[in-house]
Amino acid sequence: MAYVSSHRAANISFGDYVAAAVIAVKAALARRAVYNQTVRELQSLSSRDLSDLGISHYNIADIAREAAYGK
Repeated sequence: MAYVSSHRAANISFGDYVAAAVIAVKAALARRAVYNQTVRELQSLSSRDLSDLGISHYNIADIAREAAYGK
């Protein structure tokens, strides 16, 4: 039985590299915006509202991190 293996060098231009970097930065900024918005919204709640939701003030950053970046 014969096997054929073909390898081609990927022709990635500098423009492709820059475009991928811009997309990655935009995605990171969007995730950070979700994190910041979640923190702001949870911090605006009273202690009673947070306790009704089962959230402690100490858990706000963890909850925001999970909302923005996943587990």
